Amino acid sequence: MHSVSISPYFASIICTKNKQKFLLPSLNKHHRNLQIRAMRAVVQRVASASVEVDGRIVSEIGPGLLVLVGIHDSDTESDADYIKVLNMRLFTNENTGKGWDQNVMQRNYGVLLVSQFTLYGILKGNKPDFHVAMPPQTAKPFYESIVDKFRKAYKPDAVKDGVFGAMMKVSLVNDGPVTMQLDSSQPSKNTTGVAEES
Repeated sequence: MHSVSISPYFASIICTKNKQKFLLPSLNKHHRNLQIRAMRAVVQRVASASVEVDGRIVSEIGPGLLVLVGIHDSDTESDADYIKVLNMRLFTNENTGKGWDQNVMQRNYGVLLVSQFTLYGILKGNKPDFHVAMPPQTAKPFYESIVDKFRKAYKPDAVKDGVFGAMMKVSLVNDGPVTMQLDSSQPSKNTTGVAEES
């Protein structure tokens, strides 16, 4: 008898002379983690957007992008680098009339980032469960590092954000409407040389 480890996320397969025994409980346990392993952003092209906390507007932009950011519990700094929001060509080139030609930086527009852990909500019956989202104590500095990356890659005064962990009222005028979901292209964490399921 010998065992073959497929990957850290798969159950081991125990091979015998006449049969293979699959450790199904282990496979089922990790299957949910295989489905979502990336930072997630919902990007909306807006004519304007704002965030209100306790009756006060804390951030607002004119034309640009509203970005809802969901952080998975397994995310690392490399995932933040894969969110290519600033390079997404979601705007028309006014000089040529060509659509889907320019990014937010080329148009000198604003970006409003809002932390959104509910992007990783999973329904259990009729009740949402958020166990795959990164816990607040680690998500806050991670989110702040994302905001900092955006400001360094673009310009500080063009990138706004909400208030992490607060009850926010987010208002927007979606331009188009244009709404896209973007997940980080997380590189494989497998070190055995065997491809993992994405």
